[in-house]
Amino acid sequence: MSKNQKEKLLSNNLIQEFLEEDHKLSLDENDKFTEIVASLSYYLKSFSNIKRFLDYISLILKHTFNQQLNVVIPLNEKGEIWRENIKFAGATNNLKMDGEIKSYFSNFDFSKNLKLKEISSFEKVLNNKFKEYLVNSYKVLSRAKCRGFVYTFRQKTINYSLKNERNLNFIISCLAIGLENYSLIKTKKKHENVDREISIGAEIQSQLLPDYCPIIYGVDLAAHCRPALQLGGDYYDFMSLKTNISERRREKSRWALVIGDVMGKGLPAGLLMTMLRGMLRAEVLTGLPPDRILYDLNQLAIYDLDQSHRFITLFYSDYDPRTKKLRYANAAHNPPLLWKSSEQKIIKLDSEGFVLGLQTDAEYQCGQIQLNKNDAILYYTDGVTDTSNALGERFDEERLIKSFSKLCQQSLKSKDILNKIYKILDDFTGTNRQLEDDASIVVFQID
Repeated sequence: MSKNQKEKLLSNNLIQEFLEEDHKLSLDENDKFTEIVASLSYYLKSFSNIKRFLDYISLILKHTFNQQLNVVIPLNEKGEIWRENIKFAGATNNLKMDGEIKSYFSNFDFSKNLKLKEISSFEKVLNNKFKEYLVNSYKVLSRAKCRGFVYTFRQKTINYSLKNERNLNFIISCLAIGLENYSLIKTKKKHENVDREISIGAEIQSQLLPDYCPIIYGVDLAAHCRPALQLGGDYYDFMSLKTNISERRREKSRWALVIGDVMGKGLPAGLLMTMLRGMLRAEVLTGLPPDRILYDLNQLAIYDLDQSHRFITLFYSDYDPRTKKLRYANAAHNPPLLWKSSEQKIIKLDSEGFVLGLQTDAEYQCGQIQLNKNDAILYYTDGVTDTSNALGERFDEERLIKSFSKLCQQSLKSKDILNKIYKILDDFTGTNRQLEDDASIVVFQID
């Protein structure tokens, strides 16, 4: 059969002509089924329209088994009876039989009365109602999942050969593949729509993270976030506590530096991170000390996070360029690492505090430290230390401290330190290894 012949055979006009005019293929029995197999195989390769496919299956059943009535009951992609696509196929030459069966199926309210678990009971009803006919039922199975049902009715005086049974099973198998293909196409389209929405969400979220570091007097600043998925739960920000002053004056005013992590990753974490950003930016403008900021933020967040079964870790700090003093409070986040240049050692910046969103009575403590020239602070999320290699070893805090300390001794700029830490992480995890969690780093260095 040529390609043009196959396409002609599959055309809607020809199928409609067969259905309406009761046209018969002018071939003997063997050649007819061979022709049907070839055309059906071609159709499955170019599958595009489920209604057209079911019409074609109905046509095949009609002209292959012209001594029985066949009822095709497909299930939609949700696994529900697809009532509008129930097909009747056959030419029994028994108008009474055809009329009774078609009337029963057409009037039966599948959507309300039939559940898949009750299908065996339904089949018993069929056998009792149509005792004068031989009734056979077939499940349309693909990958062990039911895609529909086929029922055949014929008079008891009609002979039925093993060859007919094999042919029917072949057609039902093709029907199962077609219904599965339809389900996969619908699922793929849904996923494409979700992916498109997530991509848009990721683009919006990336715009919420600072796309550049602000100019703070006497400070060299660098930051970057590597999300494990398109949407991430990591958050960092830089906010001036004074918004109604000139850019030059703002450089020397007090700045808030914050880094946080929403439990989990992906879309839910990304949405909560966006919510956190809005609440925090409003709180920062109050000018309250870090411990009070976290306390108020926890009170605001706990009602929104209570039903989500998630929590947020957050390290909040503010820096005064004129005095070089840094105040900070911690809501159970990874303590930033401070490189004290004069002492050539690492100090952890930590204070007691509980995660945000779990306890209404959570308390937070405020710490303060004097910074000096060439001191550097590494803010990071647990995606950095939790990164693992092919052997399952974690990068852990100890490796990070050693790496940061070594880089600080080389008198590098913040951007160079940040890039080299990510390079060290990449070398540790190995090539083409996916991040298990979002990994964010902020390097804050005193010039």
